[in-house]
Amino acid sequence: MSDRSTHWDNVYATKGETEVSWFQDSPAISLDMIRSASPDHGTAIIDIGGGASRLVDALLRDGYRDLAVLDLSANALEAARRRIGAAASTVDWIVADITTWQPSKSCDVWHDRAAFHFLTDPHDRAAYVQRLRSTVAPGGHVIIATFAPDGPEKCSGLPVQRHDSASLAAELGPEFELVETRSEVHHTPWDSTQAFQFSRFRRAR
Repeated sequence: MSDRSTHWDNVYATKGETEVSWFQDSPAISLDMIRSASPDHGTAIIDIGGGASRLVDALLRDGYRDLAVLDLSANALEAARRRIGAAASTVDWIVADITTWQPSKSCDVWHDRAAFHFLTDPHDRAAYVQRLRSTVAPGGHVIIATFAPDGPEKCSGLPVQRHDSASLAAELGPEFELVETRSEVHHTPWDSTQAFQFSRFRRAR
């Protein structure tokens, strides 16, 4: 296991789903952006760094049928599978590091809430974007949520790279056109607040 995998497996082995700062009972902005990007329930969607997030539950309830969740932590994905129950068998669960993962199929919507901002090394960010470009189909959408410029400087004991829509656009390159950006004040389970930004891009070619 890589150091990153070990860190996140330890987090999910020692903390419950609702005991992590990024927990959301209802991932409203993510769900709304995905619905806007593609209301077609046959759309191929991948959730990067999805962990034990409840987004996949909400997408299944919406009727989306082609879903994948990628995370470093096998413990996190197992927690999500147990929570979802029988319907989890319809989801592609991928234990991988996004910077070294080898995609096997394309997708129409790439979603990432709070994974990209952990990539503080420019080489890791470039590797992430390489995988994104290999995966997202022309006309597809990319939704990335990170801590905003006025958000926390660390999460789970790790430094983060904060972003706004302009810095994300620079990372993705000119073939990705910004469609919308939204701000969110996220309330942690212990009711502290964190400034997030969500940006949605469309791949032009």
